[in-house]
Amino acid sequence: MRKAIGKKITVLMNEMKPLFIDGGVKHSKIDRKQMEELWQQLQDFADYGFNKSHAACYGMIAYWTAYLKAHYPEAFMAALMTSDFNDVDRLAIEIDECRHMGIEVLAPDINQSFIEFAIVPDKHQVRFGMAAIKNVGVGAVEEIERERNANGEFKSIEDFAKRVNPRVVNRKTWESLIKAGAFDKFADRRQLLFNLDTILAYANKTSKEASSEQINLFAGSGIEAAEDSLDLAVTENVNERDVLQWERELLGIYLSRHPLDAVKGYLSKNTFHIEDISKKQSGKPLLVGGLIKIKREITTKNGKHMAFVTLEDATGEIEVIVFPDLYEKSKELWAQDLIVGVKGKVNNKDRQGRYGDEVKIIADEVDEINEDTMKQDLAGNDEMPDPSKDKEDDVVAQLFVHIKQPEDNDKLLQLKRLLNKYPGSAEAILVLGDKDKSALKLPFGVEITPELRQAISSIYSSDCVYIKS
Repeated sequence: MRKAIGKKITVLMNEMKPLFIDGGVKHSKIDRKQMEELWQQLQDFADYGFNKSHAACYGMIAYWTAYLKAHYPEAFMAALMTSDFNDVDRLAIEIDECRHMGIEVLAPDINQSFIEFAIVPDKHQVRFGMAAIKNVGVGAVEEIERERNANGEFKSIEDFAKRVNPRVVNRKTWESLIKAGAFDKFADRRQLLFNLDTILAYANKTSKEASSEQINLFAGSGIEAAEDSLDLAVTENVNERDVLQWERELLGIYLSRHPLDAVKGYLSKNTFHIEDISKKQSGKPLLVGGLIKIKREITTKNGKHMAFVTLEDATGEIEVIVFPDLYEKSKELWAQDLIVGVKGKVNNKDRQGRYGDEVKIIADEVDEINEDTMKQDLAGNDEMPDPSKDKEDDVVAQLFVHIKQPEDNDKLLQLKRLLNKYPGSAEAILVLGDKDKSALKLPFGVEITPELRQAISSIYSSDCVYIKS
C-alpha cells in the first residue's frame, strides 16, 4: 500500500514540477535556478514527509491557509500579525508581505484600533493593534475599549483624559500611544509629549473628583470651564526623523515609510547593491550604502574599541567590520538609524580564517548620506567597480572526491587534514558509496591546486577525483 502511494506521489510530483517552476518564473519573476533549487528541497522533503501520516495534516493546513490568504487576505494577514506581534522580525516580514499584496497597514488609532490587528471593513487595509505597541499592555487597551464601547469614540485629548482610568492608562502608556501616533487626529505628537505632565495632572484630578462623587457647584454656569479645560502649550511640530525613530522603537518597524526611501535612487546609482555582493568579489574594494540597523561594540585585547555593524539597503543586509583605527575617528557616524556610505573590501573568511559562503565588508572609510552628500558623487574613486557589473551568476569551482568505502575512517581523517591545508573558495563535495551513492557538501571551501589533486589521488586513486570549474 505504502509503495503504491509513493508511486502515485512520484508521478504527481513529476507532473507538477514544470508547472511549479514555470509559474514561479512567470508570475513571481523568480530566477529559474532558484525555483529549481526550491523544487529540489520540496522533492527531498517529499521523500520523507509524504510517506508519513502527518503529511495529511500538513496538506490540509497548507490548503486552508492558502485558501484564506487568497480569498480573505486582509483577515488572514491581520490574524497572522496578531499571532506574531511579540516577534518583531516576523512582524516586519509580514507587513512587507502586506505591501506586496496591496494591503495598507495603518498606524494605531485611539478610536479605531483594538487589542489585536484588525481589518478595516470594505477596504484593503489592516489597522495596527494597540497591544503590539511597546509599553502598552493588554489591560490598558481593554480599559480604552471598555470606555469606548460604553460611551462612544473619544472626541479630544481632554475627553480621553477624563474618561479613562489613569491608574490603568499610566504615563508609560500615554507616552507610547502618543509616539506611536494613536492621538494624531487630536494634536501633534511633540506638543502632546511637551504637555504630558499637564495632561496627566488633569487626568488624575478629574478621576479623583469622579471617584469622590463631588458635585461641582458651578456646573452649567460656564465658570468651571476656565478651571477644568485642558490648555496645551504650543511647540514646534514633530519632524519626520523623530516619527520614524519612534516607530522603530515602539512598533519594531518603520510603518509610515522607510528612511531609505529618500535616498533609494541615490544608492541605486552610486553604490553596490548588497544582494549582488558575493564571495566572487573577495578582496575587491566596493562602496555600499544603507541604514545602520544594528551596532555591536566590543573591546579588543589591547583595550581599544571596534564595532560590528549590520548595514541594510533595499536589497538586503550585510555585516560591516569596523576596526579600531577607523572606529575611533568616526564613532559618531556608526550610530543606529544613520544612513551611511561605506568604502571597504569584501571578505569571506570566518573567525578561524577559513573561506566560506558568507561575505562581509571590512570598512576603510565612512560618510553620512544626507541631502548635502547626495549632491556630490560619494564614490569619487575610479578604482571602484561599476555596480552594474559583476552581477552575472557566480561560477564556483567544485572539487568532487568519490569515496567508495566511507567506513574507512583512517582515510577520511587523512582527507580532512589534507583539505584543511588548502583553504579557498571552491566547494568540496564528497560522493559516498559505490553502488548507492550520496553526496555531501563540506561546510568549508578549498583552493584547488595540482598538489592537492595529487595528494588526494594518493589516498583514493586518481579516478576518484573530479574537478568542475
